[in-house]
Amino acid sequence: MDSLPSVNASLNAIAFVVLLFARREIAAKRIARHRALMITAYIISIVFLVFYLLHKWHLYTTTGSYNRVFLGTGVWRPVYFTLLISHVVLAAAVPVLATMTLLRGLRMKVEAHRRIARWTYPIWMYVSVTGVLVYFMLYRWFS
Repeated sequence: MDSLPSVNASLNAIAFVVLLFARREIAAKRIARHRALMITAYIISIVFLVFYLLHKWHLYTTTGSYNRVFLGTGVWRPVYFTLLISHVVLAAAVPVLATMTLLRGLRMKVEAHRRIARWTYPIWMYVSVTGVLVYFMLYRWFS
């Protein structure tokens, strides 16, 4: 269970890379590859969410708190909490946005898919990157 934060950071990093490749594929008009990569990114994100919730449950049952205390000091505290707040707010939107975007793409509602993907993609990318940064700040750099 102690390895779940590392697993989750890895899943975020993998999702980021898969999303990059998916964007490249659609730019090259390789729709089938784009679709496969986006489904892969979606599945990775579902696995992440399951492990994230499992980690929160485990943390609460063993410590009585859902969160680990950030030990950084000085300028790092506002940096961390600004990053964390933006990450959490946008992360809450990703499952809904990703599902809507994926379904529109799978149903070949191309224009509707493009409209929402313009929002979903950068938010999903930001959440993936900031998830890894939050992990490093909380578990590696300031632990």
